[in-house]
Amino acid sequence: MKLLQPGKIGTMTLKNRVFMAPMGTTSEADGSFSDRCIRYLEERAIGGFAMIITGANQVTLDYEQKACNVIGSARSREQLNFLARRIHGQEAKLCVQLTIGLGRMQLPTAAAVAPLAASEVESFWFPGLMCKPLSIDQIHDLVEKMGASAAFAKEAGADCVEIHGYGGYLLDQFSSSLWNKRTDEYGGDLAGRMKISLEIIASMREAVGADFPIIYKFTPYHGVPGGRELDEGLEMARILESAGVDALHVDYGAYDAWYKAIPTVYQHAPTAAWLAAEVKNIAGVPVLATGKLNDPNTAESVLEKGQSDFIGLAHGALTEPHWVNKVRSGQAYDIVPCIGCNECLNSGFGHGAHYHCAVNPQCYAEDYFPVLPMPDRKRVLVLGGGPGGMEAAIIAAERGAEVELWEKSARLGGLLWAAGGPDFKVDVEDYAKYLVGKTFRSNVKVRTMKDASPEEIVAGRWDKVIMASGAHAAIPPIPGIESKNVVMANDVLTGVSQIGRRVVVIGAGLVGCETAAMCAERADQVTVIELLPEILSGVDHCLNNRQALDQLLEDSEIEFITGARVGKIEEERVSYSKDGRAFEIEADTVVVAAGYVSNNELYDQLAEKVDVSIIGDAAKPDSILTAVSQGFQLARSL
Repeated sequence: MKLLQPGKIGTMTLKNRVFMAPMGTTSEADGSFSDRCIRYLEERAIGGFAMIITGANQVTLDYEQKACNVIGSARSREQLNFLARRIHGQEAKLCVQLTIGLGRMQLPTAAAVAPLAASEVESFWFPGLMCKPLSIDQIHDLVEKMGASAAFAKEAGADCVEIHGYGGYLLDQFSSSLWNKRTDEYGGDLAGRMKISLEIIASMREAVGADFPIIYKFTPYHGVPGGRELDEGLEMARILESAGVDALHVDYGAYDAWYKAIPTVYQHAPTAAWLAAEVKNIAGVPVLATGKLNDPNTAESVLEKGQSDFIGLAHGALTEPHWVNKVRSGQAYDIVPCIGCNECLNSGFGHGAHYHCAVNPQCYAEDYFPVLPMPDRKRVLVLGGGPGGMEAAIIAAERGAEVELWEKSARLGGLLWAAGGPDFKVDVEDYAKYLVGKTFRSNVKVRTMKDASPEEIVAGRWDKVIMASGAHAAIPPIPGIESKNVVMANDVLTGVSQIGRRVVVIGAGLVGCETAAMCAERADQVTVIELLPEILSGVDHCLNNRQALDQLLEDSEIEFITGARVGKIEEERVSYSKDGRAFEIEADTVVVAAGYVSNNELYDQLAEKVDVSIIGDAAKPDSILTAVSQGFQLARSL
């Protein structure tokens, strides 16, 4: 298996071909690695990853605000050395990623002051705010600081460094004609635009010596209008190799199409192996690839085909820190799959919180949420086999409880099957399969087709009852809603109900939009009618997920009618009103996607008779993250 074979980057030998790809984390106030972050990275080294690449470290705060880790202080050296020792203790290598900054990508949490960038271009997060170009003296200072920071990382115990030259960030802005409009020596043709990159490589090489590996992460193809095309990207690869880098880490996309850089559930795997292969075809140094390589079969195939020399997991390393060890031990079936929800990214970018994972509650909290044996064995009944119920049952059983799980339908999974029904959401289906399998592999007694009555539950004398009974589709009071041509979105998503050629979907929330996109694969015409003035109102999506879904909906050629109220459903048509006028639209199938209602009827009947807690959609229709987290935390605390 190529995944487990050793490999070399320059003078550095890696024990296998799998690395943890760089992702941003929270830091101490001065930018040093926090103990929490160190422990999080160490867990992935414990899990078998051969190399850990940190998130970006700013080499100075002279030209923009703190956005990530910052390198250079005595405290940062102390923490970086501690991180290196923890990583080395697991026979893994530590690569420190260094950045000159974000430029026009200065974060949305930063003050809306004009960022310094390669040239006078518009800020991404603050439309209308124009960036100011860095002076030549400032550029020289950044080059010098990159070299000094590389030496700093080496002295602190790092095994190599990576140059942060990708994804539309500041160094990539310099090398791209889309964002570099300079007329001096740092602009113009590709040689001018890459001048700062080559100076940085030379500065680093002088600082660290010939035997210390330097990796350059770059974007050979942006995939956005006006961005870098592949021909230029391949020429960049040749130039970078000639400049003496030891490996090329291939990225794809930019924030303007962020879902290409950080993939979502809406994209099929692998997303960027093709691009790595283009670089591999012309490069004489090792190539590193990422992009939805979470399935070991996919990752192995990329290596077998010669598309790259090493494969990296980013979000897949969040969901499953022991990915490599499970592959090695023949337990790939037990790998927790990433569902592409990007809740991890949304927590930091969208809400300014610590990073977390929808399907791994211990991510970035490795020592905060221990799962320990129960002091006294308890009998636990879980009502409902959705994600929250299964997670609660698995954790309670792991702690030594006697657990029964009652599910009223014929199979476990709950609404996960609907969420993972479309072909473009196979990641969620994979998670459903994993969680069902994990439940049956755990010491949980599962009873399907099992209705629960208050009397039977009370008679069971359970120490704890966990109500995870989920939610059912809401049915709006529309005349004709019970017509034969009316179906529920969940039934369409799971294949229970078929559709015709002319489909009307009522509701443009997340479920309605995804159902419409699925219908558009087979129907001639799909129209979505939404009461609110915009589609996807109230959906808390990370930007890349929203971009990917918007692109999917555009490609599906769905018609959206917003600010409209459905008045009546008939056998071949739907009547609605908008702006005080009445309209009709032909439809042989009407799909209802009007939200969900909690299945909580039993709770009030049990609350004063047994020790019962309610979680997930049964408490309030929400997300996979909420259901799994609540199930985990409740079972962990029993």
